[in-house]
Amino acid sequence: MNDLPQIFNDFSDSRKQGFITIKNLKDEGKKVVGTFCTFTPWEIINASGALAVSLCSKSDETIEDAEKHLPRNLCPLIKSSYGFAITDKCPYFYFSDLIVGETTCDGKKKMYEYLGEFKNVHVMHLPQMPDDVDSYKLWKDELIKLKEKLEKEFNTTITDEKLKNSIKLRNRERKALKEFYELGKMCPPPITGIELLKILNGSSFKWDKEALINDLHNTTAKIKDAYDKGESKVSQNAKRILITGCPMGEATEKVVHAIEDNGGVVVCYEDCTGVKEISKLVDETKDPIDAIAEKYLKIGCACMTPNNNRTNLISELIDDYKIDGVVDVILQSCHPYSVESYGIKKFVNEEKKIPYMAIETDYSKTDVGQIKTRVAAFVEML
Repeated sequence: MNDLPQIFNDFSDSRKQGFITIKNLKDEGKKVVGTFCTFTPWEIINASGALAVSLCSKSDETIEDAEKHLPRNLCPLIKSSYGFAITDKCPYFYFSDLIVGETTCDGKKKMYEYLGEFKNVHVMHLPQMPDDVDSYKLWKDELIKLKEKLEKEFNTTITDEKLKNSIKLRNRERKALKEFYELGKMCPPPITGIELLKILNGSSFKWDKEALINDLHNTTAKIKDAYDKGESKVSQNAKRILITGCPMGEATEKVVHAIEDNGGVVVCYEDCTGVKEISKLVDETKDPIDAIAEKYLKIGCACMTPNNNRTNLISELIDDYKIDGVVDVILQSCHPYSVESYGIKKFVNEEKKIPYMAIETDYSKTDVGQIKTRVAAFVEML
């Protein structure tokens, strides 16, 4: 396992290295599409020949700048996104030829209006009743509009063949991520939750998908090999924690450290960074637009009503990963996840019969001590 820490650091550093990579690709004429959310269909962007990049949105570095225009009592993810955009501190935003947004929440919708004043922005109308037949029809129309927008902007034609190839590639990536992710099912897990998080975060900034898939397979194999030799830094007695909730960035790390410094280990992330998007594949046997529409509309985000896809996934993860307790991490002023937390608590406590705690936080470090105290008490009672 001696070389594994370097592997984790390599993935963690991929975001920084990506700054240089993105500039070089732009110099070579590559088109870049900036995205904020897992609802944005990677397959269609890739089929256009453009590069889909995740934009900076998970640090408190630019929140003060954003608050010159946006209210203080707004979700930090929105303020961070906007702050990075207006200060040009996010090279991915700077180099993007097109920004694709989605109507997941009211705050982001209004932010996209402001971004549209100085950047080319296309907003997808995301229907929020996933079980409604009309929602599927509307979402399919939105995918077609995105396809046509990309074709017009980049002077290209997105054929069914290109879409099918993109679907196959992305599915292979999802399978490789899932294979790595499922290391957490082992008791004890071979790696910590922080190490797991480094790989998950870093993988989104590795744009050569063939290389990423290969790296993930090799990393998973090395970890399994070391584990089979009896190497694991995690105690057999560590309490197994599932983290659910908002896309968190740096806020996730302080919660994970609090858990793992107090006798727990995070074995699974149900949030947008984790298993939420990769849990289901795009059907490769159907019409590509139909298949993409079906898959993405099933993502269990709190903006959906009813959000049965989220509770169904949480239920599966609790069983498959032998979870001892659930920690719901909620960004301050994120109304969808905050309101839904009551339903998740009832489901986890009453249906799954295990403990649950909610942590409302932001991207700052000011509440680290309070979080450590609360988490220590939670883990101790498991």
